[in-house]
Amino acid sequence: MPTPTLSVAAATDTGTLGPLARLAPQPMKVVLNWGRRYSLWVFNFGLACCAIEFIAASMARHDFMRLGVIPFAPGPRQADLMVVSGTVTDKMAPAVKRLHEQMPEPKYVISFGACSNCGGPYWDSYSVTKGVDQIIPVDVYVPGCPPRPEALLQGILKLQEKIARETLGDRYGNGRRTPVSALRSGLTTPPPAPGEAGR
Repeated sequence: MPTPTLSVAAATDTGTLGPLARLAPQPMKVVLNWGRRYSLWVFNFGLACCAIEFIAASMARHDFMRLGVIPFAPGPRQADLMVVSGTVTDKMAPAVKRLHEQMPEPKYVISFGACSNCGGPYWDSYSVTKGVDQIIPVDVYVPGCPPRPEALLQGILKLQEKIARETLGDRYGNGRRTPVSALRSGLTTPPPAPGEAGR
């Protein structure tokens, strides 16, 4: 009995060159995601008491460097992960957004503690942002007031699981490019071009 073969027409219809071609990019995706998940440079945005718990998670007892997380990046342009820990006020929100926009892709955000998740005990205040997810996209929420360092370790593990599953198509919108006008935050106005200052 002859073995069934995939004809050229069938291969063209499915958009592949063979029945196993869909597995060809898998090793590269695994290698790239493995590199991303175990080399997370953290930009800590500590705003209140939750920042002390973040510092405790980076010290010797909990030591999240063993998970491949490098604390205290020199600045947002060298960071992959922003950990927002503490109460985000409406006055601080533009700075959080601006620094998030300065981080290169791929970038991730952990909202650490009740205050950054939803405002916490200060949610009813006129000046408190009701969650950092109103200004930047959040990947993992860590609850608690204040959350324990172990909770941050669990949040990091959940983020690493998410990074291991993601594909470039999911992350970057299947090749659709975002227009430059959509990337402008509107927080600051650009300086005038040379020669236009006197006009």
